[in-house]
Amino acid sequence: MSYTTLVDAATLRAHLSDPAWRIVDVRHQLADVGYGERAYAAGHIPGAAFLHCDRDLSGPTTGSNGRHPLPDPAQLAVRLGEIGIGPDTQVVVYDDAQGMIAGRLWWLLRWLGHDRVAVLDGGLPAWLAAGGICVTGVPNPPRADFLARPCASCVDADHVRTFLETSRIHLIDARSPDRFRGENETIDPIAGHIPGAVNRFFQNNLQPDGRFKPAAELRAEWLAVLAGRSPEDVVHQCGSGVSACHNVLAMEIAGLPGSRLYAGSWSEWCADPGRPVTKG
Repeated sequence: MSYTTLVDAATLRAHLSDPAWRIVDVRHQLADVGYGERAYAAGHIPGAAFLHCDRDLSGPTTGSNGRHPLPDPAQLAVRLGEIGIGPDTQVVVYDDAQGMIAGRLWWLLRWLGHDRVAVLDGGLPAWLAAGGICVTGVPNPPRADFLARPCASCVDADHVRTFLETSRIHLIDARSPDRFRGENETIDPIAGHIPGAVNRFFQNNLQPDGRFKPAAELRAEWLAVLAGRSPEDVVHQCGSGVSACHNVLAMEIAGLPGSRLYAGSWSEWCADPGRPVTKG
C-alpha cells in the first residue's frame, strides 16, 4: 500500500523496520534556525534522518527571491539519495510544528515526481502520545538513486501578476489573519497581502489535537473557500512558500487535487516595489 497524504503513528510504528520506508525529521523554527538540529540530536523517531529547512529544502536567497526559494532539483535529488530515498521508497515526514515544515518536504517530493510520501498526522507530539519512543542514533541507510522529474505544480511571480485581475487564478494566502491584513508583521519588511488573495490560515486545517480534520470536513470547508472555482485554478502562497504547502496537502486530503504553489510567496512579492500591495 502506498501512502500519499497522511500516516498515523500506529501505522508508522508497524513499519519502523521496513527497508522500503524512510522517515525524515524536518523540525525547524524561523526564529532559531539551529533548533531542528539540536532537537534531532536530543532525540528523534527511530530510523529518521534529518533535513534542514533552509539548507536542504530551500535554495540560496538573493534578496529578491523570497525567504525560502525552491532548491535546485538536482541538488535536492542527491541529498534525498544520500538518506536512502529511491524511486520506490515510502517516505514519512514529521515535525513538531503542526505539519507546517513537513508539508514543505511533502510538496517538494511530489514536485520532483515522487508521490509515495506522507506526513505523520499530528507530528512528533502524536508519536509520543501514542507511546512511540525517541532515540539518538543517526541512521546510515544505503544510498539510493533518486531521479528528479519536476512537474508543473508551481508558478512564479510573473504568472501571478499576469493573471491577478482575471479569473484564471484563485490566490489563497495561508498566513495568519492578522498578517494577511497587514497587522503585526514581524517577519517580512512590508506588511499586507497580494491584491485579490483570500485568506485560509493553515492551522484551520487541524483539529485541536494537531491532527488534520477528517477528509469530509476539510472538503466542505475548502469548497467554501473555492466558492465554485476549480482546484486547478487555485494558487497557494504564504510568507515564503512553506506553510502554503499545508493547504495544498489539506486539499489533497479533501479529494481536491490539482492546486499549485507560488513558492516565492509574500516575501518575494513584496521585495519588488513595483508590485501592488493591499492591506485590510
